[in-house]
Amino acid sequence: MLLLLLLQVSASCLWLGRSEVVTSFESSCPQFFFRETPPNEAIEPESPAWICQRYKNQYYFATLYDRNRRIPVYSAYIYQPGPGKRPKTWLVEPQLMGLTYPKTMEREWTLLNYFNISLEQLSKSQAILQDYKNLTGLNRGHLNPSGHHGDASSRTATFTLTNIVPQDEKLNGGAWNNYEQQTMIRKTQGCNTTYVVVGAVPGNNYIAKGRVNKPSYIWSSACCEVDTNHRKAWAIFAENDKNEVQLLTLGELEDVLTHLYGRDQVSLFDSDCPRE
Repeated sequence: MLLLLLLQVSASCLWLGRSEVVTSFESSCPQFFFRETPPNEAIEPESPAWICQRYKNQYYFATLYDRNRRIPVYSAYIYQPGPGKRPKTWLVEPQLMGLTYPKTMEREWTLLNYFNISLEQLSKSQAILQDYKNLTGLNRGHLNPSGHHGDASSRTATFTLTNIVPQDEKLNGGAWNNYEQQTMIRKTQGCNTTYVVVGAVPGNNYIAKGRVNKPSYIWSSACCEVDTNHRKAWAIFAENDKNEVQLLTLGELEDVLTHLYGRDQVSLFDSDCPRE
C-alpha cells in the first residue's frame, strides 16, 4: 500500500503540464488573439481540436490541431521574448484521445508508465516522438517558437508535438530562424503588445509511413498595438522545401491562404488590424 501511495505521489509530481481540448477559443483562452478574435473557419480542418496550451496551471498559447493529418493548423500567442535555455523535453496531449483523459500536456514516458496508456492509443490521436525519428532533410519545426517567450515555463510549453510540423531543415535553421530571431525584433519596435498567429498549409506528402502530413507552406502573421489608436501588421510566407521567406502585408497573406484553401475569404485577425 505504501509503495502504491508513493507511486501516486511521484506521478502527481511529474504531472506538471496542463493543456485542454476545448469547444472554442473565445470561451476558454481568448487572450492570445487580438480583440479576442481567432482566425475564421476558412482554414479549419475536417477534424479540428481546439487546444488551450497550459503548463503549471497557466495558459501560454492556443493551437488549432488537425487530428487527421496530425499537425497544427496554427498556434497563436503573444510575443514576449527573453533570454533563457532551450528546453529539451517533448510533450504530448492526452485529451486528444478523449475528454475523459487528464487535461494535461505531458511526456510520453509518464503516460505509458504511470497512467496505463499504450503508445498505440496515443499514436492514433496525434504525432508521437517516433514519427520524427530518422528524418532526412526535415526536422521538428515549431509554429510557436520557444525563443519568443521570456521564462522557462512558457518556453517548455512550446515543446508539445501539437505545436510541431515537419519543416525543411535548411528553412528552419536559415531564413525562418532569421525571421524569428532578427526580423521580429525590428518589426516589433514601438509595439506595446504583439499578437502572433503562425500556421501551416497541409501538403500532399507525409512522413512516418503516412501518419504525419508534411506542410506545403508555412506562414506567420503579426498584429501589433502601438497604442490605443495605432496598430501595424505584417506577415511572411514560405514554401516548405526552400530556404527563403517572403515578407507580405497581412492582407496579402490572407489572400494567398484564401487561394490555397479554396474556401471563404481567410481572416486571421480582427478587422481593426491593418491589412495594408
